[in-house]
Amino acid sequence: MLLVADNIRITNKRIERAVNELNPAPIQEMARRCEAAGADAMDINSGPLSREPVKQMTFLVEAVQAVSDLPILIDTANPRAMKAGLEANKKVAIINGFSLEPAKLEQMLPLAKRFGTRIVGYLLYPNGHVPPDGSERLNVAVALYDAFRKAGLENEQLIIDPVVAPVMWQNGTIQNMDIISVLRTLPDLLGFDVSTIAGLSNLTSGQGDKEKKRLLESVYLPMLAVSGLSMALLNMFHEKTVRIAGVYNALINKKIFSWEEI
Repeated sequence: MLLVADNIRITNKRIERAVNELNPAPIQEMARRCEAAGADAMDINSGPLSREPVKQMTFLVEAVQAVSDLPILIDTANPRAMKAGLEANKKVAIINGFSLEPAKLEQMLPLAKRFGTRIVGYLLYPNGHVPPDGSERLNVAVALYDAFRKAGLENEQLIIDPVVAPVMWQNGTIQNMDIISVLRTLPDLLGFDVSTIAGLSNLTSGQGDKEKKRLLESVYLPMLAVSGLSMALLNMFHEKTVRIAGVYNALINKKIFSWEEI
């Protein structure tokens, strides 16, 4: 299971200020810290970038890739910003992402085809709402895969995000248990070993005790992992969660076990 840092996000006031000022230093510092913490890839969550999407996304991608060779996930709903990020990319980039929302199908899937990149697909209804249970998520997965293939993309380009629900939702815990089943079912349902990703921070969004939130993360992540999750999107500075992920990877590694990896 690969770890994707979700720390480079526009909701961080320091990152937002750096983007507005086109100051690479805070972004590069964050990228270095994430890589040092064990990240395998980095999500660049820029938000909509409604003012200067091309200039700002180009700046973000170039700033990160100046200090890191890790793959990047370009995370924006703005198609102009996404295109600019893909054009600025000099290494490995993944589009994050698309769903059955008509605008996403029309604007994001063609970019994955044009640039030959992988793309994250969210299990959401066409109106952007989250399906209420595992059965509906699987129905959405079939429709999502159908649209993906009609766009001329190859199976290995697809990464599915089942959409982790906040536990504070009325049925949040039930939905998240259903996601375990969804992850296990997807390969048989779609007929290939589909890659998956989950945003762990979604689990604990909203109010709540910080330590209890991190405890929930550290328990739920191994549950996702043993269900076949390929990539976890998480805060790389949540040390306990990251360490547990490392232990999990050490235990499933087929090479000879070493205590040095723990």
